Amino acid sequence: MARVEIIDTTFRDAHQSLIATRMTTDDMLAIAEKMDRIGFYSMEVWGGATFDVCIRYLNEDPWERLRLLREHIRKTKLQMLLRGQNVVGYRHYPDDVVEKFVELAHRNGIDIFRVFDALNDVRNMEVAIRKAKEVGAEVQGAIAYTTGKIFTLEYYLGKVEELLALDVDVITIKDMAALLTPRRAYELVREIKERYGVPVNVHTHSTTGMAVATYLKAVEAGADYIDTAISPLAFGTAQPGIQTIWHALPEAVGSHLDRDLIHEVSRYLKKLLEEKYSGLLHKETLMVNPYVLKYQVPGGMYSNLISQLKEMKALDRLQGVLEEIPRVREDLGWPPLVTPTSQIVGTQAVLNVLFGRYERITEEVKNYIRGLYGRPPGEINPELRRRVLGDEEPITERPGSLLRPGLEECRRKLEELGYLEREEDVLTYCLFPQVALEFFRARREGRRKPRLPKTVQRFKLYVNGVEFEVGVEGVDLSALRYLPQVAGTGVSVPAPSSVQASGPAPSPSPAPAPAVSAPAPAGEGVVTAPMPGKILRILVKEGEKVKTGQGLVVLEAMKMENEIPAPKDGVIKKILVKEGDTVDTGQALIELE
Repeated sequence: MARVEIIDTTFRDAHQSLIATRMTTDDMLAIAEKMDRIGFYSMEVWGGATFDVCIRYLNEDPWERLRLLREHIRKTKLQMLLRGQNVVGYRHYPDDVVEKFVELAHRNGIDIFRVFDALNDVRNMEVAIRKAKEVGAEVQGAIAYTTGKIFTLEYYLGKVEELLALDVDVITIKDMAALLTPRRAYELVREIKERYGVPVNVHTHSTTGMAVATYLKAVEAGADYIDTAISPLAFGTAQPGIQTIWHALPEAVGSHLDRDLIHEVSRYLKKLLEEKYSGLLHKETLMVNPYVLKYQVPGGMYSNLISQLKEMKALDRLQGVLEEIPRVREDLGWPPLVTPTSQIVGTQAVLNVLFGRYERITEEVKNYIRGLYGRPPGEINPELRRRVLGDEEPITERPGSLLRPGLEECRRKLEELGYLEREEDVLTYCLFPQVALEFFRARREGRRKPRLPKTVQRFKLYVNGVEFEVGVEGVDLSALRYLPQVAGTGVSVPAPSSVQASGPAPSPSPAPAPAVSAPAPAGEGVVTAPMPGKILRILVKEGEKVKTGQGLVVLEAMKMENEIPAPKDGVIKKILVKEGDTVDTGQALIELE
């Protein structure tokens, strides 16, 4: 068995899949130099959801993260996941934005671009691949792997030929939902190697429990690279742990990795997860889930679905959403479930379960049906297409060719607002205008503290002799001396007289100011938010007449834009929110009369 090179995903896909992409740059830098000396072929450290999460939740500049990682990682190649024309966002961006992003990403430290398109529409990958080759980077042309009657061996080999025509250096089989069986991996890798003689990389997740066996057969077939992470930030919905892989593939992995350093990093990650990120690590993401073979939900999508449904207080509907996802996917022509189509399909499935099938259709689904994301692999449900398009025909051109250049307009707006500090800021604003402005404002005001989960303190609770471990957020339990039992109940609780602090009681912190407008009482004529989110656009004015179904506001929720319609004819009496407000489920938005 020939040697296989290891691509490490700990700093990107692993924490994206397991802890919602929340690992901070500081936590990476603490072990970056050790990671550099392990002997990986490359480290995937950027792209995917990391860019969005940095500015949206961590108050970090993703470009600064990349520069700092490059300073600390000098020997190992750095790579990123690039969503073709979607770059690192959830819609298509103009060609000039794509080209400038690739140029600056390479300048800031990216050696390898793994480029894919959610629909396997290679036209959407052309601009990014061409520019990456132009700047001298290595390019992995990725095929999003999925299953279904249209996804035959010849389908995938056809995509390989299209990518090789663009002069990619490596073909990556990107199995984001852990659907690649060992037998299919062997067959696909062998055919690619024998027909085209090109290096092959296999990427999978452990969600369905097949990953180690899949890698074993892929390497037997001649795979040149496989993706792994370092346990405990591995397995579950992430990649297999390298500690397991080197035992499963001793001849292929051999001794070219420093195992002592891997053990050091592993111990660090274990402590980090326990002390800082335990509130984000859901047991569902760690459990083997063979039903994913039916629902085909990728690791990152599954962990995000759980987080989003919890936020909407609808986690009990998770099973219904999982069952709805394949139906939506079939309606939309069988798109592979990878960003952004995983968000498009997943969000629509949530809305279908909560509000009725296609009673609310996201703007992204409408644009997808219009052809603005590219060519779907299969046919879209004719009834759904008519509902969205009427007699209109979907576009057939490469979607990016229809977009006006956007780079200079973004630059002009940032200069007018006084937020332009460096060239990379223009790209950040082009990709995520609303979120970028909030980030730039916080940066200027010095508010750079990341919004991480509250510390979870744990204690043991005994009920009728059965031990339970309980976690409490935001409460200091260190002052509790003992937990005596309540007579006759078998339940241990703190006795008030026994609670002593080691020093004087701290003064209570003032309650934080509300981040949004206080909700008005909902009643007849009041339009409320169907889910938590952010008000992106208000489409009407007070005093304006509206018709039933007319859009009133655009609510960004679950990374998608959702137009909230008027429930009946009327006049806008009062607008109760403003653009940029964060709202909760049931909060009043607009009052109609």
